[in-house]
Amino acid sequence: MDKKEFDKENFKEKLIASGEFPQLYMFKFIVPNEKENEVVALFPKHEVTTKASSGGKYVSATIQAMMKDPDQIIKIYEEAAEIEGLISL
Repeated sequence: MDKKEFDKENFKEKLIASGEFPQLYMFKFIVPNEKENEVVALFPKHEVTTKASSGGKYVSATIQAMMKDPDQIIKIYEEAAEIEGLISL
């Protein structure tokens, strides 16, 4: 597997330390422009702000969403990781 694994427990601890839940959380992703709809589909009830790269090959997506707990945030990152070419910021 060539996808970089992340330490879920460490990330969860950092999320818990970042403040109380529910909280407004900002997701930022970069994807090839043909994958933009897959990112938007992760957030059906939220506004997704997108911006094309100068060369037009990539799109950055920013989403602010109210998250009820750290597990909800982690679930979205796990789903996003399935999108080919996605970079999480």
